[in-house]
Amino acid sequence: MTFNFLNATCKIMTLAFTINLLYGCGKSSETQQQNQLPQVEIPITEVTIQDVPLTKEFVGQVYGTKDIPIRSRVEGYLEGIYFKEGSEVKKGQLLYKVDPKQYAANVAMREGQLAEAKVTLIRASNDLDRIQPLAEQNAVSKSDLDAALAEKGASESMVAAAEANLRMAQIELGYTRIASPISGIIGKTEAKVGEFVGKDPNPVILNTVSRIDSVNVRFFINENDYLRLARYAVAQEKSGKRNEKADDQPKDNLDLIFSDNTVYKHKGHFDFIDRSVDANTGAILIQATFPNVDGLIRPGQFAKVRSVIDIVHDGILVPQRAVMEFQGRYSVYVVDETGKVAQRSIELARHAYKDYFLVRSGLKKGEKIVLEGLQKVQEGATIKYKVVQFESQYEGV
Repeated sequence: MTFNFLNATCKIMTLAFTINLLYGCGKSSETQQQNQLPQVEIPITEVTIQDVPLTKEFVGQVYGTKDIPIRSRVEGYLEGIYFKEGSEVKKGQLLYKVDPKQYAANVAMREGQLAEAKVTLIRASNDLDRIQPLAEQNAVSKSDLDAALAEKGASESMVAAAEANLRMAQIELGYTRIASPISGIIGKTEAKVGEFVGKDPNPVILNTVSRIDSVNVRFFINENDYLRLARYAVAQEKSGKRNEKADDQPKDNLDLIFSDNTVYKHKGHFDFIDRSVDANTGAILIQATFPNVDGLIRPGQFAKVRSVIDIVHDGILVPQRAVMEFQGRYSVYVVDETGKVAQRSIELARHAYKDYFLVRSGLKKGEKIVLEGLQKVQEGATIKYKVVQFESQYEGV
C-alpha cells in the first residue's frame, strides 16, 4: 500500500518537472524569437510651413448668362411646335407657329387699301397736271388750283398711311412664326398645339431659351464676409498678386461645388456685386461666372461657390491622418532626433486646408510628427523611424 502511494507521487513529480521544463524552453524560445524580430520603421514627416489660403463656401443658384423668355406677340391658336423640349436650339430656328389665317387676310386687305390709295393718288396727280397750266393762263380760278393741290397732298398721305398699315400687317403676320432669338437650351413648353395664346389668362410666355456656354451663379453673403472679401482683394492688389489677364478680364479663382460635393473642373470669377446691402437681410447679392463648355451645368441648379477670403502667412500644416482626437482635444506624436516620442496637444484653426489641418498653436517649424502607425507608438517610447514626404491627394500643396 505504501509502495503504491510512493510510486504515484514520483510519477506526479516527474510529470510536473517535465511540464515546467517544456514551458521554460518554450518561453525562452519565444523571447529569443521576439528579440530576433527587426524593429518596424515608423513613418514620420516634418510639419509644412507655407502661406495658407482660407476659404469659405456660399450656396447659390445657377442662371444662364442669357435667359430669354419666348413670347407670343400676337393672339391666336397655336398651330405647331417645332422643337424637342430640353434640346439645343439655334438662333433664328422656328419654335412655334400661331394660326396665320387672320393675319394673312389682314395683309391682303391692307394691300388692297394701298392699291386703292395709289389709284386715288394717280387721279389726283392727273387732275393737278391738267389744272396747273390752265391756272397759269387764268383759265381756272385759284381756288380750283388749291383744291387740286390739296387733293394730291391728301392722296399722298393716304398712300403713306396705307403703306404703314401694310407693313404693320406684314409684321404681325411674321409674328405668327416664333423663332429663337439666341442659340441655347430651350425648356419645357408652357402651351400645347390648339391652345389660344398671346393674351392673359392664356399663355403669353411660351418658353425660355437659356444661353449656357457659360453660366452665372448668384448668391448672397453677409456684411462681414463681404468686408473680408473686399479687404483680401485690396491686399492682393497692393501686393501685386492680383494678376489680370491680357484682355483685362478678371482672374478665374473660384471653385464650384455641386450637390454631390464634387468640384467642377473649371474655375470661375466674380462678375457682379450689387450696389447696396439689403437693409432687411443685411446681405449683398454677388454673381460669379463659370465656363460651361461641356454643358454639364443647367439653370436652376443649386451649387456652392468657394472663394478665398483671407491668407494666413507662414501657416503650420499637419496631415489630417497624423492628428488624434479625444473628447474634443487634438494631439500628435512628436519625434525628436533620437527617436523618442512625445504626445503633444495642439490647437487647430477652424479652417481645414485640403487634406491638412491648420495648426494655431502647439507646433513649430522643423518639428517632425508620426504620420502612420499611431497605434504602434506611445508616450516616452523610442522608435526606429524613417522621414517621408506626405503625398497630398490634392495639387498645389
